[in-house]
Amino acid sequence: MGSSPIGSKNNVKIFVLYLMENINYPLDFVTINDIVMQTDYVMYLDFAESFNEMLDGGLIEELKNHDGSVEYVVTEKGRCVARELKSDILPSILDKSLACALRYIDFNRRGISASCSVEPREDGRYNLTCRLEERRNETFKISVVVDNMDRARRMKTTFMDRPEVIFRGVMALLSGNVNYLFDE
Repeated sequence: MGSSPIGSKNNVKIFVLYLMENINYPLDFVTINDIVMQTDYVMYLDFAESFNEMLDGGLIEELKNHDGSVEYVVTEKGRCVARELKSDILPSILDKSLACALRYIDFNRRGISASCSVEPREDGRYNLTCRLEERRNETFKISVVVDNMDRARRMKTTFMDRPEVIFRGVMALLSGNVNYLFDE
């Protein structure tokens, strides 16, 4: 049994194979790690061990690009394993995780960069400013006044860890797509 919330190491493998198969194009290790970590279902150590076992077991294979970089794809054997064994994991978990992975990849492939700054104010509070730029054009900027440095740092870390999630959340709130948050 792994320490991941998703359960056994077998479930971790099925989870990774499912995501890779449904994304359906070669990905580098860092991107695969990032998409797996988009949800909190899999712990990093379980992922790293499972990834190496999948490679050794022929479930995924390494492709070398012309520039020497390495990417990975699911083999036919891996596809069979993912299809036949995915019933061990709730379909809703797989669907949610795949949606998160696809959004993350879209955000990354579009070349969106995130930045966040904390500046002291004269009144002892702090301005937290978070920005997103796509091809050097500012597409998102939000500033809030925060009462202490510790909270500002935590907010900055949250934004920098998952800027695409914050962006989607703010856009959903501003467009009224999360009405359950508003008191009626």
